[in-house]
Amino acid sequence: MSKTAVIYWSGTGNTEAMAQAVFDGAKEVNPETELFTVSEISAEDAAGYDTLIMGCPAMGAETLEESEFEPFFTELEGSISGKNIALFGSYGWGDGEWMRSWEERVSAAGAKLVCGSVIANDAPDDDAVAQCAELGKTAASA
Repeated sequence: MSKTAVIYWSGTGNTEAMAQAVFDGAKEVNPETELFTVSEISAEDAAGYDTLIMGCPAMGAETLEESEFEPFFTELEGSISGKNIALFGSYGWGDGEWMRSWEERVSAAGAKLVCGSVIANDAPDDDAVAQCAELGKTAASA
């Protein structure tokens, strides 16, 4: 079983709710999965995991959160080649451009996106929560 971490940033609680569903799904297939807010783990420590499931909402002009998550991901980016990655997050406007850009960065860094990303407009509804649990199961099984 791969060493798996769920790492997220949430400002309003929407991405946090998604992260909990992802974590619950991942724990079903990999009981060793760990859950962290981005402030609880360094990029260096995150690089020690085989599978990284990361969540961040869209901010500003559809970008990753700039004060904590973007610096974390920028530092981590050079260490994800060959790793299994899954992404999720919430947004309040736009069409998901921030997620497509993030997926492109992950792929360009040589990591493997193990499943489709999950995005939720504002608070995740029951369908989004179920999708998050499935994302967790799929990623933690990779």
